[in-house]
Amino acid sequence: MTTTPSLMATDLPGAAWRKSSYSGGNEGQCIEAADVRPSHHGIAIRDSKNPAGPALLLPAGAFSTFITAAATGEL
Repeated sequence: MTTTPSLMATDLPGAAWRKSSYSGGNEGQCIEAADVRPSHHGIAIRDSKNPAGPALLLPAGAFSTFITAAATGEL
């Protein structure tokens, strides 16, 4: 088994984080995503309530699959 090093949002300087257009005002259940393919070869996701906290890095194809599954109610 391989171990993936922890990634923090602060490890992604210059990332342009975007909140989902479906996120409401201050409901507290928001994630943000940043396209970091040029520097980290993927799409990063973080909790908007903890912007300096952990980030999840997904290959672009996996992120696309995740978005499709969420949009169609598969999750």
